[in-house]
Amino acid sequence: MKEFLELLIKNLVEFPEQVSIAESESSDGVELTVTVAKEDLGRIIGKNGRVIKAIRVLVRNMASRDSKNVNVQIQ
Repeated sequence: MKEFLELLIKNLVEFPEQVSIAESESSDGVELTVTVAKEDLGRIIGKNGRVIKAIRVLVRNMASRDSKNVNVQIQ
């Protein structure tokens, strides 16, 4: 999942070399925290949060195949 998310994010941003994803596990499932350049935050969030919502839906659907619970956060 982390690799899939990284592929999605790097293709959206202007500075792909500054993308980093931290993965942590908790009792609720897996949390993926995405850090991007300040200039790319708007590209990731999108108008009214539409882009990040779509990314979260894609990642959650992939995780549901493995019966996992995933949460994506932007930093």
